[in-house]
Amino acid sequence: MNIVRTIVFSIIITFILSLKSYSKDVPKSFADLAERLMPSVVNISTTTTITTQNNPFPFQFPPGSPFEDMFKEFGTPQERKSAALGSGFIIDEKGIVVTNNHVIQDAEDIIVRLSDEKEFNAKVIGADPLSDIAVLQLETNEKFVPVKFGNSDKARIGDWVMAIGNPFGFGGTVTSGIISARNRSLGLARYEDYIQTDASINSGNSGGPLFDMSGDVIGINTAILGRNGSIGIGFAIPSNSAKVVIDQLIQFGETKRGWLGVRIQDVTKEIAEVENLEEPRGALVASVAKGSPSEKADVKAGDIILEFDGKKIQEMKQLPIIVAKTKVGKKVKVKIWRNKKEIEKIIILGRLETSEDFKVSENKSQIEETKIEDLKIIVREITKEDIKTRNLPNQTSGLVITQIERDSPLSGSIELNSIIIEAQKKRIRTAEDLNKITKQVLKTNQKTILLVIYNSQNQRRYIGIKLN
Repeated sequence: MNIVRTIVFSIIITFILSLKSYSKDVPKSFADLAERLMPSVVNISTTTTITTQNNPFPFQFPPGSPFEDMFKEFGTPQERKSAALGSGFIIDEKGIVVTNNHVIQDAEDIIVRLSDEKEFNAKVIGADPLSDIAVLQLETNEKFVPVKFGNSDKARIGDWVMAIGNPFGFGGTVTSGIISARNRSLGLARYEDYIQTDASINSGNSGGPLFDMSGDVIGINTAILGRNGSIGIGFAIPSNSAKVVIDQLIQFGETKRGWLGVRIQDVTKEIAEVENLEEPRGALVASVAKGSPSEKADVKAGDIILEFDGKKIQEMKQLPIIVAKTKVGKKVKVKIWRNKKEIEKIIILGRLETSEDFKVSENKSQIEETKIEDLKIIVREITKEDIKTRNLPNQTSGLVITQIERDSPLSGSIELNSIIIEAQKKRIRTAEDLNKITKQVLKTNQKTILLVIYNSQNQRRYIGIKLN
């Protein structure tokens, strides 16, 4: 009996100790960590010249008036300086700084300020809009205290993290929280695999580091949910993804991403059933680019890519991220599901940036217009140029109104060139978003839609519109 009790007691103790080994204590303080890391985090301020056309008349033409276009060139061009703030961190003692591309995009002057108030001019080594990452070089011979990257793949939901940055211009601000989720997509960039955190992140934190409790950078703070400040949902680019881009920008001044040359879509439950797949997984090839590595390897439309270079593809969105991080020219094994059986192909990866497929996608007009029939308006998606020239928040999304019909319910209430950013308190990114919400409102008894806009003077306004 004593032997049995001893065995049971040993098992219980072992179980408790194993649980303790997986748990991490709540930090008593972040002070020592913050003090050590603060010298490596920088504040970034940029200036850009914006040219605007002033109105020569003491009145505004009505929205849609033919005189609006006729006299728009009569104004006198006026230049003004636009300032922006962001954050960054030093990764090399020679003064190499990492930040977000949107922090320094189109900047004429970049000033980097350290925690000891020293300021340095910086030049751009390389920038990548697709991942929203930029690398700067401080113009000085001084030595600096760098931080190092951690392994973001090992970061777990619930782990403690700490952010340091320059929110609203308040440099050296430290916030803490946990990792709330992994593998988030927001539709802000081409390659998205964000870490979500509840560490407070605000405007000006962009480009700053997200640290683990060892003081290693596991993410680059990039975006927040909420227009008026932190609501406990912030997003960071994982360090493992960022480091591939950063190394290329330092070495080449540009990125060199792997390229398959396929357009893909999700594998739905119905498609999996038809193809005799045991579960919906992989990436369905919708089309293959002519002359691409995939065409040369005899990949066909209708194939389902299950595994790439030894990495299983569970969801479609994983494939572009994995391919982009793979070295150009590498021979990779790709497992494909075709005709209800698995086959293997060897593909030699091309380079995305030099492909015709990439050039076509990059040169696609960003001002494609769409008519919202129920509102009787024509809109286009906001561009980076809009954000720059109108001095809007960097993460602004929405639709620019390019035409308002005379019998539109918006006529007389909203001006041309206003930007619809919300409808019924939901963020608007595409014309389809607005179209869907408008149709939902028309099914209600009130038939009133609440819009949030930036008007032509870039003032944020709430507008209630009664639909017909």
